[in-house]
Amino acid sequence: MKRVAATFRATLRAVFADSSARAVMIGAVLLYSFFYPAAYRHQVASDLPIAVVDADRSATSRDLVRHLDALRAVRVVAQPADLGQARAQLEAGQVDGIVLIPARLERDILRGGSGQLVLLGNGAYLSRASAILNGLAEGIIAFARGQAVRQAAFMGPPQAAPLELVQRPLYNTREGYGSSVVPGVAELIVHQTLLLGIGVLLGSRRAQLGRRLHIAPAQLLAMAAAFLLVALAGLLYYAGFGAWVQDYPRGGNVPGLLLAALLFAAATVAFGLFVGSFFTTRERAFQYVTAVSIPLFFLSNLSWPALASPPALVALAKLLPTTAGINAIVRTQQMGARLPEVGGELCTLLLLALLYGGLALWRFRRDPGSSPRR
Repeated sequence: MKRVAATFRATLRAVFADSSARAVMIGAVLLYSFFYPAAYRHQVASDLPIAVVDADRSATSRDLVRHLDALRAVRVVAQPADLGQARAQLEAGQVDGIVLIPARLERDILRGGSGQLVLLGNGAYLSRASAILNGLAEGIIAFARGQAVRQAAFMGPPQAAPLELVQRPLYNTREGYGSSVVPGVAELIVHQTLLLGIGVLLGSRRAQLGRRLHIAPAQLLAMAAAFLLVALAGLLYYAGFGAWVQDYPRGGNVPGLLLAALLFAAATVAFGLFVGSFFTTRERAFQYVTAVSIPLFFLSNLSWPALASPPALVALAKLLPTTAGINAIVRTQQMGARLPEVGGELCTLLLLALLYGGLALWRFRRDPGSSPRR
């Protein structure tokens, strides 16, 4: 028992003593908690520059231009004479969108017809183009309703609409890009920094010994417990303090979040010990994490739906702790999911912890007949 406790303390000391492990397992977690969300601090794009080509030159078109300029999402910065000039401004990066008001817009509306507008966005920046087009669409619909009410005033009292659309976001209440991406990436950051730290420590120790590492099961369990403590500290830091400081959705199901974080940390540590057993030098850990960071996030199906993914990739993703872990933590933290609703993810994490824990025991077993460099 004393050797187990000594291994636990030695592992924690190694995390703080090794500059590389300390930088990635502690420093990177703290740094990314402020650095990464800073890009999404505005949450919703606003005041994006657009150009309006007014070919109608009527009172209605001028009223429409004023209405568009008052929208939060866009700002009218230019009114070129024709579409060619507007396109040149778009290609030069001066504007992110174009609104074309065709001739005879006012005449078509006064005759009881439907006017037509052309909306163009810069496809090179999908999020900005989406914000512009959605904002313009909502603004134009509101303007059209106002025009219909004024037109109906000349024909009799307007009747109430039989249906009214009311939109209320349930979880991402600010409808921001950061609130939908950063909480999921936070778990990936903890996962990757933990793999880096474990790989650095194991790779350094193996390089010093010049042979494959042999660790007794009790000592390996003590090492896993130390790494589990570090992983839980990072996950709870992001889910608690980080979400509070950045004002992201949080606190949906705290007991479920704690259980999901514990199982995710356990599966990640077991996975890290198994993968780290193959690293012959500390540099291998950086090469591995650099290569798999982005694929891991997409395989989690948080930003890309599983229904649109090939079945082979969906099956492969289930073998990675990040897939079930990210979804379980996000759903319990942001959406308030109950345990039965995330039971599949929690069971997957438990099975992965047992699977990779068993593989790690097999990799670190004492086998005098095995190759020392394997």
